[in-house]
Amino acid sequence: MSYRLAASAEMLFTDLPFETRVREIASRGFEVEIWDWTQKDLNALAATGATFGSMTGYITGDLLEDDGIEAFLRTAEESIEASKIINCPRLNVHGTGLDGNGQAIRKRYSTTEAEWAKATETLTRLAELGEKHNKMFMLENLNLLVDHPGTPFGLASETIRLVSSINSPFLRLNLDLYHAQIGEGNLTELVRQAYDYIGEIQVADVPGRMEPGTGEINYKRVARELKELGYDGVVGLEGWAAGDSVKALEAFAEAFA
Repeated sequence: MSYRLAASAEMLFTDLPFETRVREIASRGFEVEIWDWTQKDLNALAATGATFGSMTGYITGDLLEDDGIEAFLRTAEESIEASKIINCPRLNVHGTGLDGNGQAIRKRYSTTEAEWAKATETLTRLAELGEKHNKMFMLENLNLLVDHPGTPFGLASETIRLVSSINSPFLRLNLDLYHAQIGEGNLTELVRQAYDYIGEIQVADVPGRMEPGTGEINYKRVARELKELGYDGVVGLEGWAAGDSVKALEAFAEAFA
């Protein structure tokens, strides 16, 4: 196995204090992923000794509106400084800011070609910011049918189009296969299409957003495809535990063994 496994401390061991969650995940050999860094004691997280794979890379803003763009880029730079405290190399972004329930703050159900050009310009500036600090930003696809309606540039086909058009090593895809299964399906072919631009792959099963083996996705087949392609990045479990978090991590590791 050439790729590495990570797990979200936001969604596992949720009955424990956050730093303890981080230690639990790291003690089992997984990298750790976090979301909103503004609500965490980053120095305490750094002291856990965990390897952090990714974190949220902005606080607010979007890719399209003038005020949103400036907020997006400003808080991306703040996120870079935060990432240095825990030595986290990859920062995750979306087409618009999400509220506490994961809903698009500025909903859009269609975009014009002029707005595509605006988003491309914004992401080019983001890639330049990443290059300045040697950090990778990742644009994540989100499903629009169940969890995140109205998020612009949410489909994997859209994130691939944007990231590939910029083609910078400092802007890559966070290819979330849970979201892609709901929105598009055909995951093996999607991995092939996106492969040259992947910064990370995230997984959870459908329905329910829980560990592999609880739903309809054949993650063993996805794992085989990643091995055949020679993928050597991170596969992250961003899902809830169907029951016990330890068993969820074991099921995840077994699916990607």
